Amino acid sequence: MSSNARLAEKSLADSAAGLRIDVAVLVPCYNEEHAIASVVGGFRAALPQATVYVYDNNSTDGTAAAAQQAGAVVRRESRQGKGYVVRRMFNDVEADIYVLVDGDATYDAPSAPAMVAKLLDERLDMVVASRIDREEAAYRRGHRAGNWLLTGVVAHMFGRAFSDILSGYRVFSRRFVKSFPILSGGFEIEAELTVHALQLELPVGEVATPYYSRLSGSASKLSTWSDGFRILWTVFKLYRAERPLSLFGGFGFALGIISVGLAIPIFITYVEEGLVPRLPTAVLSTGLMVVAFLSIACGLILDTVTRGRRELKLLTYLALRAPGEERRRS
Repeated sequence: MSSNARLAEKSLADSAAGLRIDVAVLVPCYNEEHAIASVVGGFRAALPQATVYVYDNNSTDGTAAAAQQAGAVVRRESRQGKGYVVRRMFNDVEADIYVLVDGDATYDAPSAPAMVAKLLDERLDMVVASRIDREEAAYRRGHRAGNWLLTGVVAHMFGRAFSDILSGYRVFSRRFVKSFPILSGGFEIEAELTVHALQLELPVGEVATPYYSRLSGSASKLSTWSDGFRILWTVFKLYRAERPLSLFGGFGFALGIISVGLAIPIFITYVEEGLVPRLPTAVLSTGLMVVAFLSIACGLILDTVTRGRRELKLLTYLALRAPGEERRRS
């Protein structure tokens, strides 16, 4: 065990001293028979005080049996999609600290104590594992480029706080999990988790962790193009919902500029000759300006609604205890 790992475990033990901290490791799974036993065993060793929950998402192989044999609590979610599984796990499992990790054995279980200790010591609500690949095949170029692009888009829209927004390895506080309204059903769940934290300006952190290739016999369920577009579309929808004034106001401002650009030559001709020779252009310019004002008005109205929703999310979040305020042992 490295010195960093020993320090992390000591910090975690010191943080838990005198407290009863329940840690739950949540593993969404679909056809991971070859890898799930390694994942369960790794996290049981790294976090011996934790309960490992494996949620099987309609696997057609022996995933559930392998997980149960490895010592996990196995449950099932019939709706297909990672987002649905995470929603079910967040609803069902009661704990103080939640560790969410994929069941493909690509993430580093020994990094979990450091992530949990960081969350407790710094009183954070989410700690994301920033992946550092140990093998060339671990991180496909398409996935790497897509992650870089989406991370940049999210940073531009909501602010930069993470270098790896699509990481499936995260640690959460109870108040984050129980106040998070999950809407997505697929792999876009990671983007939704990130945007939720950035939108509410929650205290978050990031820890660099190793990232490994899949085990022999295990295949990725992520499609570079189709899932990439779905994630990008999800980010746009979240931007529309959380930043309506920026979106609709920018659209209206652009239309207003086009309208003025079309109107200037017409106005100059009218001043010089007293005529409006290009009537269709004048009508188009007027119409664009009307749409511009309507777009800005919609943005203002939706921004008021969004502020109300944000306040409700914050009130729900603040009603739950913060990290470090776990129940005292009786």
